[in-house]
Amino acid sequence: MIPLLRVLTAIALLLLPGPALGATQEASSTPAQGATAPFTLGDAKVLMRAGRFQDALRVLRPLAAGETVDAPVLFHIGLAAMGASQEPGISEEVRGALLEEAIVVLHTMLVAQPRLIRVRLELARAFFLKGEDKLARRHFEFVLAGKPPAGVALNVNRFLNQMRARKRWSLSVGASLLPDTNIGAGSDERIIYIPVGGVPLPFRRDAEELTTSGVGVSAWIGGEYQYPLHERWRLRAGGDVRRREHRTSEFDRTTLSGHLGPRWLIGRGSEASLLLTGLHEWTGAGLEQPSHHDIGLRVEGRHRLSFRTTLNARASWHRREYDEQDNRDGPLVDMSVGAGWVASPTLRIDASLGWSRERPETERFRSSSRRAQLGATAALPWGFTLGGSGALRWTEYDAAWFPFTEPEEARRDLTRTLRLFAHNRALTLEGFSPQLSVTQEVRSTNAQ
Repeated sequence: MIPLLRVLTAIALLLLPGPALGATQEASSTPAQGATAPFTLGDAKVLMRAGRFQDALRVLRPLAAGETVDAPVLFHIGLAAMGASQEPGISEEVRGALLEEAIVVLHTMLVAQPRLIRVRLELARAFFLKGEDKLARRHFEFVLAGKPPAGVALNVNRFLNQMRARKRWSLSVGASLLPDTNIGAGSDERIIYIPVGGVPLPFRRDAEELTTSGVGVSAWIGGEYQYPLHERWRLRAGGDVRRREHRTSEFDRTTLSGHLGPRWLIGRGSEASLLLTGLHEWTGAGLEQPSHHDIGLRVEGRHRLSFRTTLNARASWHRREYDEQDNRDGPLVDMSVGAGWVASPTLRIDASLGWSRERPETERFRSSSRRAQLGATAALPWGFTLGGSGALRWTEYDAAWFPFTEPEEARRDLTRTLRLFAHNRALTLEGFSPQLSVTQEVRSTNAQ
């Protein structure tokens, strides 16, 4: 018996679209013919086996009206709602409401018990039928991590291949608050030493505030469309806009980017893309990276190594030109490889390695970077999801940074980043799930 599920389900059902809900309520006001006794879950199962999903829902919904609800009742409401959504003659509005009902009850069960593989499988199928492929793919991958029977695994991979082939539109939108104790990523050193006549003398930095704290706002929206050229070829076109704003405009940042190019579905679980990319970023005077624009090429690849492991790779070349500092213009090369491992139905681990090279006209700014990152995400009972990641980045500059380093000494930086995040899957606002994230970044350097 699951009292919490009853409450969440009742609230969710009340939030279904009005006309579609009215249609289902009107149908449920007429009991099945010949009824002489209270219906049971067994009666609903008989109706579902006969393909009478609408009648099964009329039986199941009253069973979910008590103070507590048996989990099997919720599960079969989800199955019946999915079955009813696929019946001929159903309007798109009613179909959407039925699929939303299925998603609500199945999601509610997973909030309490995230290890229920069969429930996760049906939830993934409901998302698939509704066309929400990103969510469907994530749940299907967790199902495969549970080592299902061979037949189930085969069907899951068929769903994954169908989603990969039918992908057309994708859209992402979001916003966040950004409390930051060092918005401009500046050094807190007030005294630096500069050799004068071979003797290091102390100089006081001319800065009112060496580091600036405050709360900013970030918002972004992006999308992509994939036009089918052939059975295995798509034309990708997309872009996004990002805006970060603080109380003082010197730390504001606006980024506009886009891409265009072919996507090749090589075989089962493998694909590659070649994209022409462009970017323009406007930054405030307080940020270390001035306003600039990039244009170049990017190659992306993805391969499903096994039911539980996915490999990905990316390589790009860009020509960067700054709006004002022409001496920093030059090419950038970036390469990365990564892997995602679904360790269990409730745990995912991701890792990546990368290398980049920047060669501006001025030797002082030329540098190479290596990076490594490891992260994990775990789904816990009662709807909580916790995760975190750690990253290291080593940057080596080609030339000396005198007087900030010793004469003839090149600059060396090490950046350590730690991020923790949490959210509750049961808490959604208009389809969005708020997340709390805390990030600490520390950069050590031999330059003052």
